[in-house]
Amino acid sequence: MSNEGNKTTSEAPQVVEEEGKAKLRKWLNMKFRIEMTDGRVLIGVFLCTDRDANVILGACSEYLKNNEGETEEPRVLGLVMVPGRHIVSIQIDDTTPSQTYYYDEYLIK
Repeated sequence: MSNEGNKTTSEAPQVVEEEGKAKLRKWLNMKFRIEMTDGRVLIGVFLCTDRDANVILGACSEYLKNNEGETEEPRVLGLVMVPGRHIVSIQIDDTTPSQTYYYDEYLIK
């Protein structure tokens, strides 16, 4: 066996990992829309995630639907940790008007 064969197989997972990290970095500070298993929708600024798919959103608002299916006024939550096991879907939110948020000392759009 040659070392080249081992080198190629060990590099492939690292390349995929680097692509994933680059994609996550690109999504930082973007507005995300997360639908949860209990029907709530959270819209906030994507700050980070972990291996368990838990997501941290800043400047987050919660949207509920009433019995008639209409969306109620949003409830401002602020900084939120969303457990990965409760996430149904995640989208980049481009439906709400772009706003500038000040979160600690960082400017978030």
